[in-house]
Amino acid sequence: MIELRNVSTMYEGERIPTLSQVSVSINKGEFVAIVGPNGAGKTTFLETINGLLKSSGDISIMGMSLAEQGTEIRKRIGYVPQEFTCDTLTPFLVKDVILMGRFGKIGVFKSPTTADHELVKKTAEFLSISQLLETPVGKLSGGQLQKVMITRALATEPDILLLDEPFSNLDMKSRTTLSENLSSLNERGLTIIMVIHDRSAIPLACRRIITLEGGRIISDKSLPRVT
Repeated sequence: MIELRNVSTMYEGERIPTLSQVSVSINKGEFVAIVGPNGAGKTTFLETINGLLKSSGDISIMGMSLAEQGTEIRKRIGYVPQEFTCDTLTPFLVKDVILMGRFGKIGVFKSPTTADHELVKKTAEFLSISQLLETPVGKLSGGQLQKVMITRALATEPDILLLDEPFSNLDMKSRTTLSENLSSLNERGLTIIMVIHDRSAIPLACRRIITLEGGRIISDKSLPRVT
């Protein structure tokens, strides 16, 4: 599903790679948590998989080379970054922002179909934000915006979901609900890779923890299934 071989990633202007000689395989349907101290390369790991950063080495995703078929691969990945901002004057409604996640499937210059609009409603209902669909995104709290961005990523119907600190702006009740939602999605076969700093918040469905430090993988452990 995802194969990294001797991958190094360096940000422009830096002399030391943020990821260094990383090799790892992640199978279809796995739920993987990426942990480690600040500056370990966790976010860079996700951005590298998503093709947002230039890297050396070989990356294969769903049998395709990221270097050669990056555009096609990104259409099949849902990515939610840790930080995103929204101007309070932004005129878009929540439903519009979620629908934008469909553009990679339907094409920027094509009109969304009834099926696209229904998928937006269905995904919003799944993540319990139906009541926000008619709300301007500029009026949302940080936690609400985070839920919207996760909903948008899911509306792309991805094969792989990349999440960078998805619980950071959520209260305890919302964390529990989202954790249950992600576990449900994983049970249906969605591959999930999540960066998270609070190990106690790792969903029970997560079966593998990869620890990064100094841009290298220092631990890769499988977890026993909870019954």
